[in-house]
Formats: sequence, structure tokens, C-alpha cells
Amino acid sequence: MKNLYNALLLKHLYQLKNLGYKYTDENPYSHEEKEFLELPNSLQALKKQAQNCHLCSLSKGRNHVVFGEGNPQAKIMFVGDVPLEIEDNTGAIFLGRGGEILTTIIEKVLNLSREQVYITNLLKCHPLLTKKVHKSEFYTCKAYLFKEIELVEPKVIVTLGERAYHYLTNDFTALKEIRGTVIKKDSYSIVPTYHPNFLLKNPSFKREFFLDLKKVQKLSTFYK
Repeated sequence: MKNLYNALLLKHLYQLKNLGYKYTDENPYSHEEKEFLELPNSLQALKKQAQNCHLCSLSKGRNHVVFGEGNPQAKIMFVGDVPLEIEDNTGAIFLGRGGEILTTIIEKVLNLSREQVYITNLLKCHPLLTKKVHKSEFYTCKAYLFKEIELVEPKVIVTLGERAYHYLTNDFTALKEIRGTVIKKDSYSIVPTYHPNFLLKNPSFKREFFLDLKKVQKLSTFYK
């Protein structure tokens, strides 16, 4: 609840800032209203709520909400950044050549199938090519991501790309400095690495991506 409440509050403050406000004493939500901001306690219900979400402008241009997929009790979760157009057209996550790279590395390095892990994104809506995603939209959608993490309870989260790591952790260290590092949290570890779509344009980084996933594989053996 706190994540959704904070996301809505942050969105409201950004709107005030765009209108020229620097400070405000306005409280946009009363304590009585907070109870209506509870997110569902099942992935199926959470997906349905996301499909009906209109909290940010990205909802206006979407064809489908691209929600997470995979094992609802997965030990390993992959978090990307934004859905592609092909994913917006189908509602399925991590398609195309980048999706093929991710599937291959899951099968060959982790010795798992895609169905055995959980894959999701920061954003559930595909941004139009002409639109730059505002940070407030990432923060608004984070409520869904944190609820997915709460429900799936992964032991290892692999962030794919710089934005996924930055917005999940609020640590804005450059990816080149942090990738491959195992970062311990209360109930899970985070391993930042490159996004598969980045590797399509920069194949020389595939070895580093492979080594990062080998670390994930070693971590996952402790939770079998």
C-alpha cells in the first residue's frame, strides 16, 4: 500500500511542479482514502488491476498492458525496463531477438526454462516512439513491481539494464561500475547486468553478461 500511495503522491507533486508550484501544504489523500489504495494479494488480481490502470499518460497510447510472466514462486526474477512495440501488440513480455537472447541464457547458463523464472518490467505500458518516459512514470509503475516482488518472493533479482537497476534500488551508480555485483537485500540479492537489447547492438559485452549470469546460477544453487 505504501508503495502505491507514495507513487500517487509523487505523481501529484510532479504535476504541481509542472504548474509552477515549488512548495505545497496540500494533502491529496486523506488517511481514510488510503485503504482504497491497497494492491491485490495475488498476481492474477494484480495483473487485472494493472490492465485497468490509468495512473499515467502511457496508458493512453498502449494496446496491451505487458505484465510479468513465469513461475509465481520463482527463485529468480528478471526485471527489464520498458515493453517493446511487439510486446505491446501481443501483451507478452520479452519477445523479439532480445527475448531470444534472454531465453537462451536462462536455458544454457541457469539450466532452467523461462517458465521456471519470473520475468517482468519496470513499466507495464509501451511508451510511444515520440515520447520520452518521464521519471514520474517509472515511479508510478514501481508500485506494481514491488508488489510482484512481494508476491513472488524471489531470492535473486537480475536487473536488465541501467534503468531497471536505478529505479528498483534508487542507486544511480553507472551500470558499468556496478554490473555483476551481488547486492544483498533483506530477503533477496540483486545482480545488475546488461539488457539483452543492448547486447544486440554491442555484442562484445556478451561475455560479461554470461559471467554475470554464472554468478546468478551459483547464487540460485543455495535456494534449491
